[in-house]
Amino acid sequence: MKILQISSAQSLGGGERHLADLAGGLAKLGHDVYAAIRPNSPLLPQLKTLPNKNITTLPLRNALDAISARGLARLVSQNQIQIIHAHMARDYPLAAYAVRKNPGARLIITRHVLFPLNRLHRITLAKAARIIAVSEAVARQLRIDGIASVEKLSVVLNGIDTRRFVEARANFDRRHLLERWRLPEQSLLVGTVGELTPLKGQEDFLHAVLKVSPQFPTAHFIIAGLDHTRTKEYLTRLEKLIEQPELRPYVTLIGWVEDLAQLYSALDVFVSSSHTESFGLAIAEAMASSTAVVATATEGARELVRPRETGLLVPIGAIDQIAQEIAGLLSDADKRIRLGQAAQAFACANFSLERMIAETERIYEEVLQKD
Repeated sequence: MKILQISSAQSLGGGERHLADLAGGLAKLGHDVYAAIRPNSPLLPQLKTLPNKNITTLPLRNALDAISARGLARLVSQNQIQIIHAHMARDYPLAAYAVRKNPGARLIITRHVLFPLNRLHRITLAKAARIIAVSEAVARQLRIDGIASVEKLSVVLNGIDTRRFVEARANFDRRHLLERWRLPEQSLLVGTVGELTPLKGQEDFLHAVLKVSPQFPTAHFIIAGLDHTRTKEYLTRLEKLIEQPELRPYVTLIGWVEDLAQLYSALDVFVSSSHTESFGLAIAEAMASSTAVVATATEGARELVRPRETGLLVPIGAIDQIAQEIAGLLSDADKRIRLGQAAQAFACANFSLERMIAETERIYEEVLQKD
């Protein structure tokens, strides 16, 4: 198949990693995979498995970008693209225009988030051959909004390279990372990973740390992620909070992490204090790394974590309970190990990259066979 993946992303998050993994996996299966991205897109280094000639840069400014819409239509025509797959809401209308100009192509849309769509997007989605939701929560929201008919809607759970996380854990040298961060060898590590934004709840995490750190003087707390906004206002708020004397000795804000598998392997406890998650890619990655998880009960987390079996769930914004569960795990190594091992088995069985790619490939085949 000739497949075009489209993303106007300006930062690298879960949806972008999904696209890169999908594109690379489909290319390895022998499909001719193309990508349309913005100039200087953070996706470019992630698409190394694609030939350079298959990667096109377009402005992709917004849903009404006529220049990009025509550029996509030409790209589809020149390369006889069969499947056009869009991943961001502002790209949906541009992709729909390309399909309209190339009747032989079929439009696939993946919805990665729970936020409602506007009227323009509803019209666009009506033209899609299939709408893919990355979780049951996203599919449920699409049904509530009346966005997709039952026959057009499919759920393909996000996938991760579980083998990479399993192998990283098995071969991990914790002392090396502790030395790099200048932490004692016996340190207990608790961390959270995600874009620095109020919706990810890093402030809640820090308020929980204030309650936990006095009980565990050997514990250290890691926040990994970037603030992608222009003003960096949220990053400034976090830095100011960390400067408090009660937090400064215990918290490290480490920014971007190239090898997340190493970080997850180093952690004794992973915390997701998000206020909303459509899936929870970081949670799945921590689980695959055999790291004990404490997560707020977002819709996405409730699909990933079986309470008290593969992780611990607490109400959203419940700082006292987040702190209580962190403290409970830090004081009980056997419980950490048991939860981590069960989480890894569950993640490998349910969230593999191979499964996600195979299910998506099957959807492509189905929509083409309907002709």
